[in-house]
Amino acid sequence: MGRDTPKQYLMLGGLPLLVHSLRVLEDSEAISAVVLATPQADLDYCRQDIVDRYGFKKVRQVVAGGAERQDSVRLGLAAAGSEAEIVLVHDAVRPFLTTSMIAQVVEAAAKHGAAIVAIPMRDTVKRAGPDGLIDETVDRKPLWLAQTPQAFKRSLIEEAHARALQDGFRATDDAQLVEHLGHRVAIVEGSTDNIKVTRPEDLAMGESILAAREKR
Repeated sequence: MGRDTPKQYLMLGGLPLLVHSLRVLEDSEAISAVVLATPQADLDYCRQDIVDRYGFKKVRQVVAGGAERQDSVRLGLAAAGSEAEIVLVHDAVRPFLTTSMIAQVVEAAAKHGAAIVAIPMRDTVKRAGPDGLIDETVDRKPLWLAQTPQAFKRSLIEEAHARALQDGFRATDDAQLVEHLGHRVAIVEGSTDNIKVTRPEDLAMGESILAAREKR
């Protein structure tokens, strides 16, 4: 982002991105508790300036994450209560998830063991060679763009993380870890509004989405 402030604390509509995400999780009837994984240096800030300040009752623990996303999820899983049968994983910088998405992906995970929110690929997809020239046009019909939230049966996602640690396997999302076990993952169609804020222009897009939602 080219800024000193970590992305999850950047302001959107006068609130940190993380607060938007946590508010939806707080409002969801499908969520009973939240574990927030954050950099070690941010533990006190998250507890005091995010959880306490905005009154998030469902955040049961704030734990130090790891070097990469995969490590942080594994550490968050270890801190989750043993009573959780379904575990939801969500990116802090996707502020436009909905309670409907959560309910649908949890239901799909209960049925299939694992499920993700994703949107179908709508653009024409090209595969290019190292010379920057197009080798072929790829059929986009079976292609989906993965989002979060992603939901899993607790035992399955714990097994997936343990196997990945054992194998030295690194993935870009938790669904890929489950796929590494040979387990198939269900898809719940998400929304183009469910953007991940990673670039400056994403913040501007987020402000537009927020304004449009407030008019509804």
